[in-house]
Amino acid sequence: MRRYMVKVKLPSELNDDFLNLIPAQRKRVNQMMREGDILNYSLSMDRSQLWIVMQGETENKIMDGLATFPLIRYMSVEVVELMFHESPLLTLQPISLN
Repeated sequence: MRRYMVKVKLPSELNDDFLNLIPAQRKRVNQMMREGDILNYSLSMDRSQLWIVMQGETENKIMDGLATFPLIRYMSVEVVELMFHESPLLTLQPISLN
């Protein structure tokens, strides 16, 4: 499985339609995290950018997953394949026999 960094630019002005879609967006992201498609999901403090680490077979599969986001029409997306993505949550913890 390949890993990708998805850089998302969000609109500077958030209209009511955007705000009303946030609960559905959160639900979809949580579902994709449970399924293992999204590994990390981060929002900048000023709410202008998202960074998402995703895994999938191809960049097209990543784009297909992003297309299911309720807020996709408000997002400007750039997808970059990663050489690696490491996180303490993704590595095995040492086993202690004590």
